[in-house]
Amino acid sequence: MKKTIAFDIGGTCSRIALFENGKITWRDDLRTQSQEGPQTVVDAAKQLFQPLRGIDAPVGVAVTGQIVDGCVTAHNPGIMPGWHGFPFQDAVAAALERPIALANDARAAAWGEYCFGAGKGMDEFLFVTVSTGVGAGLVLNGRLHLARNGFDAEMGEMRVPEGGTLEDHASGTALSRAAAAHGYENGKALADAADAGDERAEALYRQGIRLVAAKLADLAVMLGIQRAAIGGGLGLRAGYLQRLKEEMAAYPSIYQMDLVAAELGADAGLYGAAALADSGLGTS
Repeated sequence: MKKTIAFDIGGTCSRIALFENGKITWRDDLRTQSQEGPQTVVDAAKQLFQPLRGIDAPVGVAVTGQIVDGCVTAHNPGIMPGWHGFPFQDAVAAALERPIALANDARAAAWGEYCFGAGKGMDEFLFVTVSTGVGAGLVLNGRLHLARNGFDAEMGEMRVPEGGTLEDHASGTALSRAAAAHGYENGKALADAADAGDERAEALYRQGIRLVAAKLADLAVMLGIQRAAIGGGLGLRAGYLQRLKEEMAAYPSIYQMDLVAAELGADAGLYGAAALADSGLGTS
């Protein structure tokens, strides 16, 4: 039976799974104190790995941040201080005493959806996660796009006419800021109000969605994206995808792509890390 081990390492939680013939047969998780520095996260990975140490299987790791030559830089030092060019791949490989395949978590999730979920059968596929932030992963000509400088599909960092980045205006964090500025308890309360027919809430809710649609339209015509899967806590909220489709419908046909919900949920990164490890991509 073919086995693969996958990690999905985040700012607050790290997870591990054992895959057998492409299915998760065992999993565990551990709270991650990333604010205490990268070595704490490496130690957590080592702890999670202990039950599987005796299994001879390739290992894939998905982690947040920009990855260049196996080194990780987090662009939000308030959440992950000390992650600036940290040699994460070498550190984890040493802790586990075996080589690992390493990828950004959004890129890994894109590869997971492409191999096992909403992207199957597509040559040009985009995965977008709209949650606390905005992230993405890109498959072109059936291959995961991995740039040497680590900016493989930083959709959240794309500039918008309103000033700042897409993430500044279209993330769950941005929705929470808008809610606070207009008298709603939080982002969820604003979205709930929009769903209930509150026109002011609806207009605020759609501001970020409209910007996401504009960037998707640009990518459709520039890269020939056939399908985009929308994931993340906000992106998978009931009604978000329908609103996004409505905003996209305002563009001519050359700017269109198939918009669907991501299928693998929170496990997309684990599936992608497993697939990367199985192929040897990103291993050192």
